[in-house]
Amino acid sequence: MQTVLMRWRADAGAFDCEPHANADFVLYFGPNEIIGEDRFQGALRKAHPDARIVGCTTGTAICGVDLCDDAAFALACSLDRGAVKLAHSDISRESSYDAGAKLAQDLNGADLAGVVLFCDSLNVDGIALLEGMRANLPRGVAIAGGLASDGSAFERTIVGADCAPRERFVAALGFYGAAMVINQGCAHGWDVFGPPRRITKAAGLELFELDGKPALDLYERYLGPDAAELPAAALRFPLLIENPDNASEQVVRTVLDVDRERRSMTFASPIPEGWSARLMRGALDHLTEGARVAAEQAAGKSVQTDGGLALLISCVGRRVVMGQETADEVEAVSSQFFSGLLQAGFYSHGEISTSSSDEKCGLHNQTMTVVTIQEAA
Repeated sequence: MQTVLMRWRADAGAFDCEPHANADFVLYFGPNEIIGEDRFQGALRKAHPDARIVGCTTGTAICGVDLCDDAAFALACSLDRGAVKLAHSDISRESSYDAGAKLAQDLNGADLAGVVLFCDSLNVDGIALLEGMRANLPRGVAIAGGLASDGSAFERTIVGADCAPRERFVAALGFYGAAMVINQGCAHGWDVFGPPRRITKAAGLELFELDGKPALDLYERYLGPDAAELPAAALRFPLLIENPDNASEQVVRTVLDVDRERRSMTFASPIPEGWSARLMRGALDHLTEGARVAAEQAAGKSVQTDGGLALLISCVGRRVVMGQETADEVEAVSSQFFSGLLQAGFYSHGEISTSSSDEKCGLHNQTMTVVTIQEAA
């Protein structure tokens, strides 16, 4: 497998290196205003006429160990023995399960090794999307990826799949062949504080009560002066929710909005009643260690080949908290891989990673997710 990282030069309307004309697939990430331009999309297609071209918007791109807030890049990849197939679908919150089922049915095949997924984050029920995919794919097929982002604006996110990127769209790239090796890791590094609280009233994305009391009351009390900055401050104080019947089922959830009249909070993903919740906060060194652990999980099963891709998908909340120190988590990931593995990715509104414990595909917030794509010799 060969990979080429190409940075977009907006002033010149071109990429900074020679295109990889024989690429099988191309991934791209960047700001709305760049990746949506005709000249960006036209340059990609002209340089890679036979490739599957997939990408999404992001507030921060990861190029090697560099962070790019106002720039776009593309990864051109060619396979030696494997193959790829692209599927896509329109999507809404209400149609998310059906969209996931359609993607899975379009991609399913005897030699399917894994799927990398990108989706508009503002018009999807991520859990339903993944449930639809998992129900229609064989057990053990890796599903990983992320939800498009526009930094912390949460206004417009777009996805492209052999077409101009647009809203309400999801793309899935399937990898096929016995030689394909796809591994992943997912970890967070956030610290919990305060006692666990039972989720006593929730509906879809909205959380109303913890231990029978208004959820927002409790959240504001713990945040103190920071509560005045809600909902923006919530990116620095996510929730850890846990299944009381299975402690291994834990996910981190980010608050997107608050309703002070209803005393409720709206999250990026559904909140299940009956689960427990604990507030979290981030220490920079612990978040960096979480990123290293995610990379270690993925690297543990990687193969020593001359090429391959390490796709990093981290959360905009981590970017907000870590600020100028965000590069530390990217470098921590890089430290776990051999030099032949090209590293790139983006900061998302949600990370998709199959659980290593039960092989269920889950949607996460505030994690570092690492996906390695390689071909065995």
